[in-house]
Amino acid sequence: MTTTLTGRFFMPGPTEVHTDVLAAMMKPMMGHRVAEMEEMIGRIQPRLKTVFRTERPVYISASSATGLMEGAVRNGARRRVLSLVNGAFSQRFHQIARATGLEADAVEVDWGSGHTPDMLRDALKRGTYDAVTVAHSETSTGALNPIAELAAVTREFDDVVLLVDSVSGLCGADMRTDEWGVDFVLTGSQKSFALPPGLAFGVARPNILERAEQKTDRGIYFDFLEFERNILSNQTPNTPAVSLLYALDVQLERIETEGMDARLDRHRRMAERTWAWCEAHGLEILVRDPAFRSPTVTTIRCPGDWTGPSLAAAVKEHGFQIATGYGRMKDDTFRIGHMGDHSEEGLDGLLEVMSGILAR
Repeated sequence: MTTTLTGRFFMPGPTEVHTDVLAAMMKPMMGHRVAEMEEMIGRIQPRLKTVFRTERPVYISASSATGLMEGAVRNGARRRVLSLVNGAFSQRFHQIARATGLEADAVEVDWGSGHTPDMLRDALKRGTYDAVTVAHSETSTGALNPIAELAAVTREFDDVVLLVDSVSGLCGADMRTDEWGVDFVLTGSQKSFALPPGLAFGVARPNILERAEQKTDRGIYFDFLEFERNILSNQTPNTPAVSLLYALDVQLERIETEGMDARLDRHRRMAERTWAWCEAHGLEILVRDPAFRSPTVTTIRCPGDWTGPSLAAAVKEHGFQIATGYGRMKDDTFRIGHMGDHSEEGLDGLLEVMSGILAR
């Protein structure tokens, strides 16, 4: 197995992909209902369960993660949703709830902040809700929400489920699906999994399936009852992205070899290296409270006359890529994605280049 990685693509998704993972996508097509496909999914399932830290089946969707965000709402929410909003993607979850015809309120905090258990508890006391949406790692800001504590709060209330977007979290930030009692959690392939875009993964507790059974408007493509029925036979409900499954098969073997604890530790070390570099250069991290910082992405305020686009362009001239700020913060911030298969040494190379740029 080769280990080639240029170590120069530090976007907060899509992230860089190993050449052996990309090469796996060149394998010939196979029918998606043949025994070979079932064998491959049979290899993939236990490894995905390890990543999610669950004994439940892990759904595999040929879609972006936004598809499973909509699926989470269509299958898991009944009438009224409470959305915890602290950035662009948690805002998207809120918009999805409204777009599916549900009543939806938001608990909004400043971009760069996280939600505390008390905030959630107070909101659930003030209104009647049956579902809560939240971003685990908010990719636009680099804020990490305390999912274990938030899940515990939802269990204090009758018949309230927690729907979690962990797109830039899972596989880089700790997510203990079963231990924390998360009702539904989803992620995408293109961030800490270090795969090409195009796959989404999700885990539903049985109570989500019980809700889905009672709903007549859960749709077709993201019907969790069909996902559940098919994955138990090592199948997918619709035609899968075969080439991406080849890549997933190889990458999960890589992740298994590294070990989940080691992978999470590496992400934490890269994050702390980035934060220390910011402090040394007098740069302001958008998430001021270290307890709420994601280990996968850091959003930083632009110094001096720099803008997000101008700094990203200057870094690109040196062969590296970072991201501008997202949405309304495009000009005011830039983002470093220290996730996936990057190493501390590779990150040091980027930070050294950026130090030179900022010293001009």
